[in-house]
Amino acid sequence: MCIVVTTAVVWLEREGYHDSADDEVSLLDAAYYSTVTLSTTGYGDVAPYSDMARLTNIFIITPLRFLFLIVLVGTALETLTVRTREEWRAQKWRSRVHDHTLVIGYGVKGRAAADAVIDAGTPPSSIVAITADIESATEARRKGLASVIGDARRDEVLLDAGVDRARQIIIATNSDDTSVLVALAAKRLRKPGAKIVSSVRESTNAQILRDSGADGVIVTAEAAGRLLSMQLLSPHAGDMMEDLLDSSRGLEMIERPITGDELGLSPLDLRKKGELVLSVVRGTTVTRFDQPGIRVLQRDDRIVVVRQRPGREVDQK
Repeated sequence: MCIVVTTAVVWLEREGYHDSADDEVSLLDAAYYSTVTLSTTGYGDVAPYSDMARLTNIFIITPLRFLFLIVLVGTALETLTVRTREEWRAQKWRSRVHDHTLVIGYGVKGRAAADAVIDAGTPPSSIVAITADIESATEARRKGLASVIGDARRDEVLLDAGVDRARQIIIATNSDDTSVLVALAAKRLRKPGAKIVSSVRESTNAQILRDSGADGVIVTAEAAGRLLSMQLLSPHAGDMMEDLLDSSRGLEMIERPITGDELGLSPLDLRKKGELVLSVVRGTTVTRFDQPGIRVLQRDDRIVVVRQRPGREVDQK
């Protein structure tokens, strides 16, 4: 805008300017003079010589020059400040984050996985999302998550998100090929003991993902298909599964350690507390409710239970 105004002023007073290459000042000469003048370059080949042109330079063009420089320098400083602030924030959370949950892919599956982790008690600030989509990264930050924009198949992006310090890694990309490559990289870079779980669209790729480093694999297409058929053939069972999967409803399935007052009780005794024990994990052995062997709960046992979600009523259908 400053260049346009200055060009117009010089063009209107072109009779008061002298061009060393041509006595007549054209519109192009006026635009050229305005550009080099406002940028303080000032080659001098086009110059004002009349009193009116010089007064115009003093009282009009010089203030425009200052305005042009203020806008130019201000924009550059603002951009630099924003970048510095973002980099400072990134360095701050990178220096503090550890034992966090890393969600790779923040689409529909990634958002649902992050929400489930938050519902389980993990603070949003302990979750880092990797996504190549700027809008998804913005949404993640709006929910309180940290986010890294980039291709998770690249080691530097994974390390930028703290894959080597993460406690658990969720791979929720939209492509099985990408999931396999990410799982291979995450397996190589993760810290010892970090667990990797991944979704896969095709069941034929599930074993490939396990071989690539995933500790757990969910086949999304088959799982959705089974839930659809269950809802059709056994609608009440389908409602129960929907209740378990929907964090806004009454029931939840969790794995937890036993408490001190549960030591020595049988799994059936926990039904009085409103919890249905599905399996008992003792060491590396998992005993389901339909298998014999677990009479009483022992120290360090873990149990998988279905219970009412804290703070919610059981959905009565």
